[in-house]
Amino acid sequence: MISAKLSLLLFAAIVLAPLSISAIAYYADGSGPNWQLADRSSAGLLSPAAAHNAAVVRIFAARTVRWRGIFAVHCWIVYKAEDARAYTRYDYTAWGEPIRRNGFEPDGRWFGRKPDIVFAADGAVADRLVPKIDAAVAAYRLRDQGDYHAWPGPNSNTFIAAVLDAVPDIIASLPPTAIGKDYPYDGRWFRMTSSGTGLKSSLGGYLGLTIGWVEGIEVNFLGGVVGIDIRRPALKLPGVGRIGMAATT
Repeated sequence: MISAKLSLLLFAAIVLAPLSISAIAYYADGSGPNWQLADRSSAGLLSPAAAHNAAVVRIFAARTVRWRGIFAVHCWIVYKAEDARAYTRYDYTAWGEPIRRNGFEPDGRWFGRKPDIVFAADGAVADRLVPKIDAAVAAYRLRDQGDYHAWPGPNSNTFIAAVLDAVPDIIASLPPTAIGKDYPYDGRWFRMTSSGTGLKSSLGGYLGLTIGWVEGIEVNFLGGVVGIDIRRPALKLPGVGRIGMAATT
């Protein structure tokens, strides 16, 4: 049996230490305290829609607002069909109507934080995804004022996780720092993973386990994730996120 002392050391090593490192990094760059004046302009990750005829689908993730950015990211989805003259962006937010359409620049910095690309598809592949994404957004049930809850969910990451579940052709896994991605938005505590390559269980978003080829092995405790990615070798730690090979090429 693991001793109490060893248990505390393990907890400090895999939870407290990564969160402390994330907190130091978050405040060291100086963008935390001034979130109200933070830059939300394009991060230059997308070509102008009118000059790019091919279809595009992107899922972005960026550190969220204020102190929550120490341990969590905000995810959103952007797409355009072939020959479309503008991108469509969907977020799920705490203010106004939860499902927000084109409320921000498609590839905009999230209150000063440059986003990372979680998933990318272009051309014919992306064009086939667009109507499926539209249908998934339209079918999302938790769309009324008051439905949004930052923790344990449903929040922005729960919404994108639901889109991934509804569009299995999007083979992607949200970052381990996407707090709320494991919240059971449809009430099901046991299901296949979004990629269809494994299984996941979640008790109200507070405690869960995911095992899948794309998702890796993840233990969710109070929204934080500890795990390992075998397919693209990496550790997954609270606050810090992935340490190892990037999730996307």
